[in-house]
Amino acid sequence: MKICGQNIRKIRRERDLTQEYMAFEMGISQKAYSDIENSKVKINLEILTKISDILNIKPSDICSISHKCGNNDYEDKYNELIEYMKKNNIALPDNLQ
Repeated sequence: MKICGQNIRKIRRERDLTQEYMAFEMGISQKAYSDIENSKVKINLEILTKISDILNIKPSDICSISHKCGNNDYEDKYNELIEYMKKNNIALPDNLQ
């Protein structure tokens, strides 16, 4: 998970965004956002999706090296979830369609 937090920080800085801005956009405190970048909390799909939307990137751009980001099958599970949602007519966010 440490790699994911580091990637988020790197991409955020490349876009010249502050932690305060990211936290505001996510509806959380700056401290809570800092904990994400410092890998003090596990990044779930909701967090990953919010961050990727704000940074205008794909979730896999954050955790593209899935074996270093928790489970080896992260991207497979993510893709399975998307397929499940499509099959069951569950609305997908616009950026995932």
